[in-house]
Amino acid sequence: MLQPPVELASYAKVAEYQQRGLIHFHAVIRLDGPAGPYTPPPAWATPELLADSVRIAATRAYIDGPTLKNRTHSFAFGEQTDTRIIRSSAFPAGTAITEGKVAGYVAKYATKGSEAATSTLDHRLKKITDLWFESVPEHAARMIDTAWALGARDDLKHLNLRKWAHMLGFRGHFSTKTRAYSTTLGALRAARAAWHRRHTPPTSPTTLVIAHWAYDGTGLTPDLEHLAALIGGGPTREEAVAAGA
Repeated sequence: MLQPPVELASYAKVAEYQQRGLIHFHAVIRLDGPAGPYTPPPAWATPELLADSVRIAATRAYIDGPTLKNRTHSFAFGEQTDTRIIRSSAFPAGTAITEGKVAGYVAKYATKGSEAATSTLDHRLKKITDLWFESVPEHAARMIDTAWALGARDDLKHLNLRKWAHMLGFRGHFSTKTRAYSTTLGALRAARAAWHRRHTPPTSPTTLVIAHWAYDGTGLTPDLEHLAALIGGGPTREEAVAAGA
């Protein structure tokens, strides 16, 4: 039995912190035709219909959360949603709508007021007392402390809240997208590697370039080195350097 052609919804989104510490998402959603990415959708799939679908989906989408104190929780979008249709009128006259221009258009709103967003840490905490020595607003510090405390609960271990306490418990990616929306990260890495090969002077055929490093080990401390020299009867590294000088 043949299946009817299905339109494909593609998206790209970024996560941004609100001033109160909750996550705010900016997303661009594109509806492609049944023939694949970048093909025109059918006539009935209007921008207005897509916008209405996004609003309805935001009210119905949810995932199950943990059960705490005999109360089952779930995660869903908040009541505040702002769905806008990106039209050609949003750009200078005669400008074609491209992915780059759409990204810049969305970034303008994504970064608006970002200087007032809740500050977080750019590194993980080894222990919660390290927070005392960080310059973090009081509200963010309370959220970090709460995420750390919740991370100690056995029923929440799978959330790794202590690992992500410095990000107020948010462990998602800053930017995500569907594969069909644009290029893939693998393709970008391959393009950068090809560019680097084209612009790097050729090396000798006998030169081995190692791009990956691994920890091999730590040498002896000065005290242990002196002890090893006494046992082995040889000079220490400092003595060898001094003799060579």
